[in-house]
Amino acid sequence: MEYIDYYKVLGISKTASEGDIKEAYRKLVRKYHPDLNPNDKDAERKFKEVNEANEVLSDPEKRKKYDKYGKDWQHADEIEKNQKQQKRTRNNPNADFTGDFSEFFESMFRDEMAGTRSRQSRFRGQDLQAELHLDLEDVYQTQKQTLTVNGKNIRLTIPAGVENGQTIKIAGHGSPGVNGGTNGDLYITFFIAEHPKFKREGSNLYATVNLDLYTALLGGEILVDTFDGQVKVKIAPETQSGAKAKLKGKGFPVYKQEKTFGDLYLTYQVQLPKNLTAQEKGLFTELAKLRKNGN
Repeated sequence: MEYIDYYKVLGISKTASEGDIKEAYRKLVRKYHPDLNPNDKDAERKFKEVNEANEVLSDPEKRKKYDKYGKDWQHADEIEKNQKQQKRTRNNPNADFTGDFSEFFESMFRDEMAGTRSRQSRFRGQDLQAELHLDLEDVYQTQKQTLTVNGKNIRLTIPAGVENGQTIKIAGHGSPGVNGGTNGDLYITFFIAEHPKFKREGSNLYATVNLDLYTALLGGEILVDTFDGQVKVKIAPETQSGAKAKLKGKGFPVYKQEKTFGDLYLTYQVQLPKNLTAQEKGLFTELAKLRKNGN
């Protein structure tokens, strides 16, 4: 196996922290992502190397083995086992010559066969990491999407209600195993962009709704946007700016709980009229006098 300097791949030093590794990985995986570099074999190769480097260096145990054994890090356990056996042999050099010669040669034959089996041992493929960037609307309903990883198209189902930063595992879609070993797994982390109208917290949504002065004072009905279309909302007379209301079941779907939704919380913001006409100013002046006299 050709040696690949994973630190060089990510552009970091060997003393890099977990945060440094994560930051470098995110930057490079966006740069070389196949969706941004269609039909670019060099970018595809670099994208694969970046994922492999992150898979190893982001795992403290794998990183420790890689730092010590380089390209042979996947065989670290076997190497250390053999080193222990060799150490025991050096400490007791006559141990192999106890008993008769037939036992000695039989032992040699067993060791040779064991070495052959060891060289042909099956090894599980590496796990891979990938990112998927979506809008909030994309995860309001369960949908299917094709993701390109290592040049292969993977058709996956994205459940409604996936959270920003959530990671899911796609079994068997990582790097191929060695000598017939099982494939690794693919871990996909979702990054969901902020929405211009709604703020999401779990399965609940929060929105600010503008009210004109007259509806706020006199009451009435308004149309409010939700992910399920517009709904009519009654406004009580003399609604104050900053008042809140809850629309039950109009929030976001709960992850993997079919037909279960959070709530939508509204905060009313009263808008004062602008560019008043002379007549409007006169009416407001009369209203101010009435309020003053009434008090």
